[in-house]
Amino acid sequence: MGEFISFETFKKLDLRIGKILLAERVEGTDRLLRLVIDVGEAHPRVSVAGMAASKLPSELEGKLVPVIANLQPTTIHGILSQVMILAADLKGRPILLHPETEIPPGTKIR
Repeated sequence: MGEFISFETFKKLDLRIGKILLAERVEGTDRLLRLVIDVGEAHPRVSVAGMAASKLPSELEGKLVPVIANLQPTTIHGILSQVMILAADLKGRPILLHPETEIPPGTKIR
């Protein structure tokens, strides 16, 4: 079993539903995608995700996915990544998680 965190620490995570508006390959890489995601704010955010080996950009656009909205932004391959998609890992392949019904981007996860 992994390391435990307290409930207080868990409550600090800003988990939301995001909607992928745009997905495109990051030039010069085999595994990175640049995703523009609506997280329920005035402007969408960008995520750089290592899933190009198993997901086509066209498969991702319009999908609702869980995200961590308050992870510290970081620059990946010259692109500022401002949000992280949560996905299951099956033998190194990302498996996207989806809500069972259509809900608005920005809906809190708890």
